[in-house]
Amino acid sequence: MSDKETAKLVQPILEMRKISKSFHGVAALSQVNLTVMPGQIHAVVGENGAGKSTLMKILSGVYPYGDYKGEIFYQGKECRFSGISDSEKHGIIIIHQELALIPLLSIAENIFIGHEVAKSGVINWAQTYSKSKELLLKVGMTDSPSALITNIGVGKQQLVEIAKALSKQVKLLILDEPTASLNETDSNALLDLLLGLKQQGISCILISHKLNEISRVADEVTVLRDGSTVANFDCRQETLSEDVIIKHMVGREMANRYPPRTPNIGEVMFEVKNWRVFHAEHADRELIKSVNFNLKRGEIVGIAGLMGAGRTELAMSIFGQTYGRGISGEIWLHGSRIDTSSVQKAINHGIAYVTEDRKGYGLVLNESAAWNTSLAYLKGVSRRGVINDGKEYSVAERFRQTLSIKCPDVFARVVNLSGGNQQKIVLSKWLFSEPEILILDEPTRGIDVGAKYEIYTIIAKLAAEGKAVLVISSEMPELLGMCDRIYVLNDGRFVAEMPAAEASQEKIMKAIVSSGGN
Repeated sequence: MSDKETAKLVQPILEMRKISKSFHGVAALSQVNLTVMPGQIHAVVGENGAGKSTLMKILSGVYPYGDYKGEIFYQGKECRFSGISDSEKHGIIIIHQELALIPLLSIAENIFIGHEVAKSGVINWAQTYSKSKELLLKVGMTDSPSALITNIGVGKQQLVEIAKALSKQVKLLILDEPTASLNETDSNALLDLLLGLKQQGISCILISHKLNEISRVADEVTVLRDGSTVANFDCRQETLSEDVIIKHMVGREMANRYPPRTPNIGEVMFEVKNWRVFHAEHADRELIKSVNFNLKRGEIVGIAGLMGAGRTELAMSIFGQTYGRGISGEIWLHGSRIDTSSVQKAINHGIAYVTEDRKGYGLVLNESAAWNTSLAYLKGVSRRGVINDGKEYSVAERFRQTLSIKCPDVFARVVNLSGGNQQKIVLSKWLFSEPEILILDEPTRGIDVGAKYEIYTIIAKLAAEGKAVLVISSEMPELLGMCDRIYVLNDGRFVAEMPAAEASQEKIMKAIVSSGGN
């Protein structure tokens, strides 16, 4: 019997047929089909707003039966899930991009929360820790089950989430952007684990914007665009290039990933001298160790480094000392020393900081696009402390058009917008404050290639207007493609500085490793 004939005999573990869903009359999904085979890694890709997360929320019961049109067949039987607990009983487990772990509980407590190892309401802690240890070993962790979540890195937290899924007898694992917050080493470890789970017969649906990762592990790829299925590829039968995926995602060819620009770099605008920062909770632990750097007019400068190097801590300590204690050093703007010891003082000096966590710190999700746009510069839409609603509307509408923000209107709540459009609203908020210095921390995290290009175009335009831009990114191709100059940070120190034209991923990693990085 041939492989093709054998494949015909194998029944899909999942079939989603003609799935449609609307929000307030706007179609989010239209007649979408998805088929996943047993022991398969099936990637679902598309631009932000294409409908990927909505489809997975329907599958996992977040949107219950009756809230959508279409059919779900799982293991050959039609399923009508009424909630997440219902889908989990069938072995369908979803791990969201924002991890659902409780920081001040132990690893073991997080793994078994909601389905505790108990008898007559009394938890058997010996069995809880014993089973947790077994599960941790399965995902490649040797940490103590009693360790607190807050004391382990994001990479290990992802593994704990998978251990938690294994504890629920997972058969179909859904991962939404699992490597968005991970460095390259942790990302590779997670992908290796998925391949290992595949060997054990566990199916996986992988949502990711990192196309190189999809090319590495996916058996099949389904592409969504504007809420519809536009392509399906069997990676075992054909070699699939990133350019082909991108073409189907955005509906057009993308010859360049980064907008062309001719830098016009001027004088030094911004300098940080002998900057030292100590840990917010452990006062004797120095995180930033006598750092010096500068930004020039019209220049895009990048900071590269592994997770834990201190990049975000450096940015936040500069912007209003929002992280750390025992902060010392000097900040100079246009040749004069300035005080940025509070957020308001930093804003008054023309400094803006776009956080890496747009949902946690960048936006108030339940408020409107207009409300969020004016948030950092209220005096621009108010008089004597009273907000002028008309002015707030006109400002938000201007940025909606200028940055091509896709939303029904500026009164739409940002929680209902895609990640790329949320990121544009964060940028709008800070651009409205008319900054001279922009610090962008992971500005394209968790957004698709089309939206990334739009963000890159905005950054290039800001530099062309004479602003100085500092970009912190875990994606080295992004730094190499956008920046004029790159600093390499490791263990709280700059260990290298190089023009981007002379830089490479190999040179950056060599600088980290030779300085004692791991």
